[in-house]
Amino acid sequence: MQNQENCYKNVWILSGTSDGPVIANRLLELNYSVFVSVLTYKAGQAYIENPKLHIITGKLNNKDQTINFIKKNKIICVVDATHPFAVIISKNLYNACKEINTPLLLYERKSLISTTNNFFYIDDLKDINNVDLEKKNILLAIGSRFLNDTANYYMNCKANVYTRVLPTYESITKAFGSCIKNSNIAILEPSKNNESILEKKLCDFWEIDYVLCRDSGSYSQKNWESIVSGSKMKLFLVKRPKVKNVYSHSFNQYLNLINHIIKNY
Repeated sequence: MQNQENCYKNVWILSGTSDGPVIANRLLELNYSVFVSVLTYKAGQAYIENPKLHIITGKLNNKDQTINFIKKNKIICVVDATHPFAVIISKNLYNACKEINTPLLLYERKSLISTTNNFFYIDDLKDINNVDLEKKNILLAIGSRFLNDTANYYMNCKANVYTRVLPTYESITKAFGSCIKNSNIAILEPSKNNESILEKKLCDFWEIDYVLCRDSGSYSQKNWESIVSGSKMKLFLVKRPKVKNVYSHSFNQYLNLINHIIKNY
């Protein structure tokens, strides 16, 4: 248990809705004061109300903003629990914390992929090149940031392109503003009941041949692995970028992360 003199020290967590609430709740129980950065108001609603919890919504756009935030709020350590592909955020965090000598801890979910004959790792979103794409149905489950560019590439390969996007303003706007036909766009939250019912029905309805997603370790990835495993479909997983490998301290279990914070800060 944490000593009394360590109470109310400020920890800053950057995360989404899966890992962030778990880490924050445990630190709050230990009387840390917790700052949490999320991208949207909806993401902030995943966290409990607590007088020692401070939710910050929106992006910190550069290193200087990050440094100012750390100094202003007297942050003793920063936890990067962002998406494995959130490269820009992580680079800004790393450079900022290094410059002002603030401890930076990485929490990253384990890669979940199993060994199977229809799962394939690829290096980039456009690296599906060892299969016949012409007139095949490919489902893009890659988020919205690179959706139009990726969709355009596979359409030029003469594939029929479909996508599933999250029900957020940014995702919906980018999806319907992309080159993908409106009828080929589905808006839904990833299933969390381990049955993958909606995603499975979507693949059946569209007669999907290939699914493209990223190796995020999320429950969304679990769903696609479950659906594709044992089917005639193929799953292509984009490898994680290596930018976060430079972190001095990294964890893939909550307990180890929390214990490190208690012991050192």
